[in-house]
Amino acid sequence: MEKVLVLGYNGVMQRRNGKHKKGAFLPSLPFHFSLPEKGVRILWGVFFFALAVIFVFAFFEKAGTAGNFLFSVFLWLLGKTVFLFPFLFLIAAFAVYVMKELRVSLVSLSLVLFVSGLSGILGTFAKANGMPVQEFAGFFGFALAFPLSQAFGFWVSMFIFLAVFLGSLFLYWQILPHEKEVLIPGQASLDKVKKVFEPKFQVSPIEKALPAPAVPDSQPSQKEAISLPKTKHGELPFLGEYKLPPTNLLEDETGSPNAGDIELYSSVIKKTFGNFDIPVEVSEVNIGPTVTQYAIRPAEGVKLSRITGLSNDLALALAAHPIRIEAPIPGRALVGIEVPNRVRSQVRLRALLEADQYKTSPASLLLSLGKDVSGSPWFADLSRMPHLLVAGATGAGKTIALNSIILSLLYRNSPANVRLILVDPKRVEFPVFNDIPHLLTPVILDTQRTLNALKWLVREMERRFQVLSSVRARDIRSYQALVQASLQKKQSSEMEQLPYIVLVVDELADLMAARGKELEALIVRLAQMSRAVGIHLVLATQRPSVEVITGLIKANITTRIALQVASQIDSRTILDAAGAEKLLGQGDLLFVSSDVTKPKRIQGAYISDKEVKKVVAWIAKETQDFVREEIAEDELAQSAIAGLEVEAIDGGDEDPLYEEAKRIVIEYQKASSSLLQRRMRIGYARAARLLDILENKGVVGPGEGAKPREVYITKEGTDVAEELGTPGLDDQASLETESQAKLEQKPEPQPKEAGSQPEKPTEEESRWFTP
Repeated sequence: MEKVLVLGYNGVMQRRNGKHKKGAFLPSLPFHFSLPEKGVRILWGVFFFALAVIFVFAFFEKAGTAGNFLFSVFLWLLGKTVFLFPFLFLIAAFAVYVMKELRVSLVSLSLVLFVSGLSGILGTFAKANGMPVQEFAGFFGFALAFPLSQAFGFWVSMFIFLAVFLGSLFLYWQILPHEKEVLIPGQASLDKVKKVFEPKFQVSPIEKALPAPAVPDSQPSQKEAISLPKTKHGELPFLGEYKLPPTNLLEDETGSPNAGDIELYSSVIKKTFGNFDIPVEVSEVNIGPTVTQYAIRPAEGVKLSRITGLSNDLALALAAHPIRIEAPIPGRALVGIEVPNRVRSQVRLRALLEADQYKTSPASLLLSLGKDVSGSPWFADLSRMPHLLVAGATGAGKTIALNSIILSLLYRNSPANVRLILVDPKRVEFPVFNDIPHLLTPVILDTQRTLNALKWLVREMERRFQVLSSVRARDIRSYQALVQASLQKKQSSEMEQLPYIVLVVDELADLMAARGKELEALIVRLAQMSRAVGIHLVLATQRPSVEVITGLIKANITTRIALQVASQIDSRTILDAAGAEKLLGQGDLLFVSSDVTKPKRIQGAYISDKEVKKVVAWIAKETQDFVREEIAEDELAQSAIAGLEVEAIDGGDEDPLYEEAKRIVIEYQKASSSLLQRRMRIGYARAARLLDILENKGVVGPGEGAKPREVYITKEGTDVAEELGTPGLDDQASLETESQAKLEQKPEPQPKEAGSQPEKPTEEESRWFTP
């Protein structure tokens, strides 16, 4: 129990316990103040130190009238023992400051026994040798030595006084906190408690994870259970000639967090629980960029509900708000008390991108989330999630979190590996990304185009399932492995490369308010089925209500990020648990996924608008030769109106490159979008559209999954036409008649069965999917 000093109007210092004892008389005082135990220790230490200084000056008669008189009194009373007083008072000052529990009475008793034993020894020795006893031992030594020597003789008296002297030394030895603590169940060792006062968080250009003190009986942490496999540095798929942007475009971390007086906070936490009869021991302290986690170990038999119910009492005792209690810490027999730091430190995206976990991971869709309460970087693989829901109040850091996610993808993937569809109803956040070649279409700003995009994604998902089924691939990873194996065997592959597609929506609430039912149905269907074909959703909202985050959306998107929200109801809407209402804002978030079942507190990475613009400008400059086909407004609208049922394309005059494409296909006797892309330096959408025109004109056959298309016009016929010059109407008619005859000889298509070849993407769909 904490002891405090209360000073009343009468100037009398009274000591009382932390709990009010029944019948104790404490008059009503007009003013009072109380000191914590540490302040009392300092006062007693200063008192004993002052006495030591006074006696030192008194030895040389420099202590003034009062000091010299005091020295003369003690010299007459104790004799030669008075010359040890400065040393004794310094020892007493040290003892009251370092002893585990402040008990000045034990220190005083130790001093009295030391002086009594030493005075008795000097008095007995002086009497036995005929010396003046009062000169050596003083009046007090004479009073002790004379009767004892008369009763027991010299040797027994010396033994008694020596025992008293050694007893004082033993008592003093016991009150010092040097002995090894005996461990009992529910308590941590003293050495571990001392470790919590050592700083563990340092900011460096590449900050490494800080190891927590080992606990012998603890289970492996959840973070270790989901650690990513390591590969060689720089081993990223499908980069090709694409250069990843350098990290020096981003700003580095500066400064370090200030957790305050950790020793004082640990003591306050322990005593606050003690006031409610809950014995706990502080096992370790983890200093993070935003909060400091005090890991406590409660005694056996303590209900966790009693601990979690004291969050407001802890906030009052620590003068810090809000306090979040994590009971228990996943995988450990500890309870975490998260106290806000006095000074927070920013987590910059650059420090995460330069971390070893990010560099060595083979995951293409690795997202940089931030740093946890111990300062360790945290990452998550979007392909394993496979969709992400981000929600939080206005100003909590939602848009910055989305920018951090997008840049994490851009720093790992070329446009051939990841394509983005960005939806920004607010019209001010995502347009900066319009210049990057990773976009399938310019940033979408309205509800109707968002609905069209989702419809196209559903159609593209079904088409991809047919492509995977035709080659008997289970998911996009196994399909990409087949593509890589095919490329290694020969220079080019007829198999279509399927990049990941990530849809990022900045504000879902506005879209749900306009076309809620349609959007919900499309989002749910994509969330249920699109993982295997590499289509992923990242949805964000600043209004986490059940009208926006419906039950079907929550059931199919299990990975969620909750930033600071206004109420516990909003927190339960996002996470199905409370806690987000106690976050501190500015990127402070809770992360939950299938791997992290309990919310994990993370300080999100900060990225400024200036840094985003610098990265986008660098990518645009380095990829300015990269051709990107965009979807025109009218084509996208027609695709939605027709329900993505595109009519047959007629007439080669619709595209001025038709004749060149026809010549290349006949010359190489091979028809594929990759061939047209390489030879004509065009994008995938236009190449696929030219193939559709060639198919309708009878130049090439229909697509049959991974098999190459058949070319109906031979190379010899083309050579003859070239020798005669430009073919006339009769020559052209004969060529088309020959190709039409070949078409008529082909058997009629049979109804498709399971495992049949996929349909070729329609014209409007092809215009979406561009490299």
